[in-house]
Amino acid sequence: MAPSRGPTALARNLHTTLQNHKGPVHVVRYAKGTAKYVLTGGQDRTVRLWNPDSGVEIKTYAAHGYEVLSVTVSHDNSKFASSGGDRSVFLWDVVTGATIRRIAGHMGKIFAVEFNQDASVLASGSYDATVRLWDLRAQNRQAIQVLEEARDAVQTLHVGPTYILTGSVDGHVRTYDLRMGELRSDFIGHPVTAVVPSQDGQTYLATSLDGHVRLMDATTGKMLNDFTGHAIASYRCRSCFGHGEASVVCGDEKGMVWAWDLLDAAPLQPNPPPRVHDKVITWVEQHPTESGELVTASADGTVKVWRH
Repeated sequence: MAPSRGPTALARNLHTTLQNHKGPVHVVRYAKGTAKYVLTGGQDRTVRLWNPDSGVEIKTYAAHGYEVLSVTVSHDNSKFASSGGDRSVFLWDVVTGATIRRIAGHMGKIFAVEFNQDASVLASGSYDATVRLWDLRAQNRQAIQVLEEARDAVQTLHVGPTYILTGSVDGHVRTYDLRMGELRSDFIGHPVTAVVPSQDGQTYLATSLDGHVRLMDATTGKMLNDFTGHAIASYRCRSCFGHGEASVVCGDEKGMVWAWDLLDAAPLQPNPPPRVHDKVITWVEQHPTESGELVTASADGTVKVWRH
């Protein structure tokens, strides 16, 4: 029996608009679990904490000297890390707003930071084409491992329980198996701007600058599906799985949010979708527990919370 197609990302209603950033918003992340807040990072060098229900900004975190390009939240929501043009990773205490630690070591801007499951290790991916792993419990401030296989900027990464996924401008998605000490490289053929694995780690979505989102088999590197129609050619955009992983959602450079059926890759209605942001949509993220909610961030300076 085919799965029923519920309302798409585009049939949702705009719930709140978060707009205190001056200039483009590059990243928006939900808190873990059922906690009700989001963190945003922008061109204005700030990270901001919001209540997505009310649209109220709770706190501003200002220590970056350059744009903020990535944010990752710890499993218990007590701390987060951010990175960007500074070539350093900033580790923050959510409640006090204090910078717990600054981690330097990259030679270029840092596009991506991600905690492991218990936030004991942090991975950072950079314009310098390396991924560095940092042990946050160690007194030693040196990276515990440097992954140097990429031939161009590392734009995106994900830290799984036993693996690390990275996506690079060199057109490859690399899977580092930490238990086996093995590397597999999947050639996408165009600069990769986002990699997002499914919950079981069996597949992942690769967003690339040729206007494609590809569903890839994480074990074999075989392409399982290809989602098209959206316009991405120049900017880092992120796709994600929709609720229950029955759909794929991606914003594009025209300010439209596209959604497709995961199984047959057919665009969900309305097709084409309406324009919901004035500029490129840099990030989409599905709420971790609320089925009907997702959030979009845009170069127009706004973040929008969507609900069924």
